[in-house]
Amino acid sequence: MGSLIPDVKIKEIEAKGIITETNLPGADFVVNPYTGCQHGCIYCYAEFMKKYTGHDERWGDFVDIKINAPDLIKVNGKFKGKIIFFSSVTDPYQPVEAKYCLTRKILEKLVEKQPKISLLTKSALVTRDIDIFKKFKEIDIGVSISTLDEKLSRQLEPFASPPKLRMESIKKLKASGLKTWIFISPIFPYITEIEEIIKEVAPNADYFMFENLNLRAHNRNRVYDFIWKNRPDLLPAYKNIYENKDNKYWDDLRLFIIDTCRKYKKDYQICFHHGGFSKN
Repeated sequence: MGSLIPDVKIKEIEAKGIITETNLPGADFVVNPYTGCQHGCIYCYAEFMKKYTGHDERWGDFVDIKINAPDLIKVNGKFKGKIIFFSSVTDPYQPVEAKYCLTRKILEKLVEKQPKISLLTKSALVTRDIDIFKKFKEIDIGVSISTLDEKLSRQLEPFASPPKLRMESIKKLKASGLKTWIFISPIFPYITEIEEIIKEVAPNADYFMFENLNLRAHNRNRVYDFIWKNRPDLLPAYKNIYENKDNKYWDDLRLFIIDTCRKYKKDYQICFHHGGFSKN
């Protein structure tokens, strides 16, 4: 659930809507109970949301609480059979959820409508809501992980739950009879221990998804700084991949992932930012 959370600007706001149509593959709607995220992941792609919020703070230093979110679930909303994904630009179980319970309250409101729920988080807090999850006929719970190395994880995702707690969470979710999946993302070239992660959680995950590290203008320097401090020997390789657009690493890795998932008899979906999707 994260620890040593720094001072974060918390602001309660009134949202105009909470269930939004989406073009994300495998989802009809998304729910983002919060704007901003306390996890402070250095690679986060959602930083683009700042331009819609008016915040001057660094991404990770503010969270807007959509305090009226549960009340925005309309009684006549037609969501039965539709896939609602929690969440596309925030973590639904970041630390503030322990206090505000917006994710839980929204789920409670949706039980009667019985949409298909898909949920992704980096937080061990997710196990708190097992009782609610079990009220849905169709639901899957994903846990995201980039590395098993606790030290590296603390640098990459300072205030997310440690990898060990995430692994324990997926085990509890699976033991409760829920459909579970692991999102190995973002894959850091030559760092993310793909086979070790698959082997570690294979008994507790119904399937795996994979996404490669996507460097953009806002996160490139932070990632390069992380590589320089921890694995300076890899910096030339990263520049070759991201500046010279050498996709051979990802092409080879795609084949390795397919072979490894077959080895452990696991379904998979590969969502790389080049080369499209691979799925079995």
